[in-house]
Amino acid sequence: MRSYWSLTLSRICLLAAFPCCVFAQYNESENVTPKGSDMGNYLFPINPGKPNQLVGTMGELRNTHFHGGIDIRTNNQIGVPVLATQDGYISRANVNTASYGRALYVTHPDGRTSLYGHLDKFKGKIAEDIKREQYRRKSFEIELSFKPGEYPVNKGDTIGFSGNTGASSGPHLHFEIREGNVLLNPLKFGFTEIVDHIPPAAQRIALRTLDIDSRINDRFGRFEFYLIKKSAKEYVLPIPILAHGRIGVELLADDRMDGSPGRCGINYIEMYSDSQRVFSQYIERVDMDESRGILALMDYKTLETRGKRYNKLYIDDGNNLDFYKAVNGGILNVQQADQFVHILLRDESGNTSRVKFTLRPNPISTKMVLPAKRAVALESDLVENVLMITSQTCPGSEGLTLYSGKLSTKMKSTYEGANQQIYLIDLRKQQPDSVASCSGSLEFHFKDIVPSTTDYTYYSDWADIYFPEKSLYDTLFLNVNHRIVDNRETFVIGQRTIPLHRYVRLILKPTLPQNPQKNLAVYRREGGGFSYMGGEWINGKVRIYSAELGEFTFLTDSIAPTIGRIRLDMQSARFRIRDGLSGIAYYEANIGGSWLLMTYDYKSGILQSERLDPKQLLKGDFELKVVDRAGNERIFKQKI
Repeated sequence: MRSYWSLTLSRICLLAAFPCCVFAQYNESENVTPKGSDMGNYLFPINPGKPNQLVGTMGELRNTHFHGGIDIRTNNQIGVPVLATQDGYISRANVNTASYGRALYVTHPDGRTSLYGHLDKFKGKIAEDIKREQYRRKSFEIELSFKPGEYPVNKGDTIGFSGNTGASSGPHLHFEIREGNVLLNPLKFGFTEIVDHIPPAAQRIALRTLDIDSRINDRFGRFEFYLIKKSAKEYVLPIPILAHGRIGVELLADDRMDGSPGRCGINYIEMYSDSQRVFSQYIERVDMDESRGILALMDYKTLETRGKRYNKLYIDDGNNLDFYKAVNGGILNVQQADQFVHILLRDESGNTSRVKFTLRPNPISTKMVLPAKRAVALESDLVENVLMITSQTCPGSEGLTLYSGKLSTKMKSTYEGANQQIYLIDLRKQQPDSVASCSGSLEFHFKDIVPSTTDYTYYSDWADIYFPEKSLYDTLFLNVNHRIVDNRETFVIGQRTIPLHRYVRLILKPTLPQNPQKNLAVYRREGGGFSYMGGEWINGKVRIYSAELGEFTFLTDSIAPTIGRIRLDMQSARFRIRDGLSGIAYYEANIGGSWLLMTYDYKSGILQSERLDPKQLLKGDFELKVVDRAGNERIFKQKI
């Protein structure tokens, strides 16, 4: 048997959120709180009764999920005692390379379950039993479930020690309280150890046009504005923003806590237009099955291209989360009069701050009031249902030529200025194959319109794509392309800036000769690198499942992982392992012909031996084998 772990770090679900706020009068009864009179009887799991700090709350947004609990700071220390928050029994234990690392689950008499993640060690009999089971199964990664009488715990018992295992960015304790499949906000359980007097801080807002006739400062698209800090609790845009039509607001903000360097989530957000509340977002309970829905809550394109997590203050198409109360989905319609917009932010401790700005109505114009920052020859952008073409100004009345099949049509600019012309094309009415202007030409490869609510399959000579029901958040204008450059075959399936709610199935049909060997696999382009996708070969075709759209290609990984010895003697075996392309698939160590448990931290690449009997020395022939996902293996041998 072997020690297995899989590199699916971009899909790890830890879980987080962004809950609620107020303007004018805040109605506390609108809060959703855990039920039961025993909420205040839970014990803080780290140094109870003493001031503690958080570096993460159940209000911050993660890339693919909501953060499900609180991250308790341990002052960069490993080995701080972790206490059971309430009576109960250990019902589950996990040891993973990624995710929560070493984690324990304690089920309590009230039916709730608490989780303690990123532990360095377990304590007591369960620690020894888990290690024995790892040796029996010959696997570092393990998941175990227990019955009520096996490992009972009392409130305040030390069940483990804090660490930095799994997908942790530093030493801390990840602590959750669950009610079935629903994550509750631990800060609702009356813990007095957390003191917070700092109000949330806002950095920027973004305004987005939501249909082809909307404008922001006479332009179409999405535009960001830096906020000015007027006071500790107030952020403003000093001059009105010209706007017309249906406008969506997005917010970039976070929260700080006393004495903590962490940037935490904001519990409550509300937006008002004049005196009317048009949007509120209260997240205090998260259904784990709906956690990926965060991709509809955030501006996914900005997240994917720049790593910024903007919270939409409107309910976009495909957003089925139940965190909201909104008028017209939170969308602002700017027509005749100024709209004074107030956004109220409130954290769990009741600290509030406010964002203020004004939207001033401005009729649609064919001229831009503000010049573009730079002149471009010809480029395109997909915004909602609109294809936006930006071209250098063409002399005379050349305009833009749209090609669809054998047909060509001329189009005048929608608006222009600063030596640029902007063309807006409603893709619901037409999907051009290409466009041309005096600045050049662009190809789009639109193939079909994919509905978001039903399953759909696209077939072609070089790719079949299956979209399961509800795999999309919104209607997709599917572009598919196939190209060969420098003897590398690339399949373009949609755009990487469009999120998927569920995996899609891709069947790629290579036209170049491919030898389906173990070190040949499909990879997805991510920035300047590639992410391993694998693939199953069937009659010259390869099938993969992907949670992202984008560019896919075939790569061959023929280089074995590296093994670097740090320490190897009778007391300990310690190595650093790395792989450059496909990633580590598994490793296996033996001493004197017997399997040896090696713990693995993927962040540092460190392998560390853990003997079943600490008193037994490492003696004999030592062998470590490391295999990457392409099947390349490297073996280290030494006699101790």
